[in-house]
Amino acid sequence: MLRFQRQDLHVSVEKNKTIYAVIDTNVLVSALLTKNEDSPTVQVYAAIAEGIIIPLYHRDIIEEYYDVLCRPKFRFSKEKILSVIKMIMKYGVEVFPKPTGEILIDMDDLIFYEVAMEKREDNSYLVTGNNKHYPVRDFIVTPAEMMEIVYNQYY
Repeated sequence: MLRFQRQDLHVSVEKNKTIYAVIDTNVLVSALLTKNEDSPTVQVYAAIAEGIIIPLYHRDIIEEYYDVLCRPKFRFSKEKILSVIKMIMKYGVEVFPKPTGEILIDMDDLIFYEVAMEKREDNSYLVTGNNKHYPVRDFIVTPAEMMEIVYNQYY
């Protein structure tokens, strides 16, 4: 499917608008667990590493990433966990959202939603594999939908 070549991306990124996105924890877990390099979650992860997608984060999101990725059932090394978090923080933008008053099925997901809402003027997205946890909004997308957006914007 989509493969990112670093030299091609630098040209494309300069010509096109930045894509901001909050990445739900389940997307990172899936990207790290899968053996399928063509998986949309792996492609989202690669797009962050290549500077195509600029991750949006808040301290609470970083804490959730760490807590979830450290769960023994995943068996991720500390080095891998820290490299993921450092990548998000290095290439991302920290956001301090205002409360939205939104009630979600899983209120632990509220920070992800609020960070995305705070940057809506920049056309930010929330990328998740758990759409049912969020209200139906056009900016809440699956990893496959995010990669379609990337493809349409850059190719």
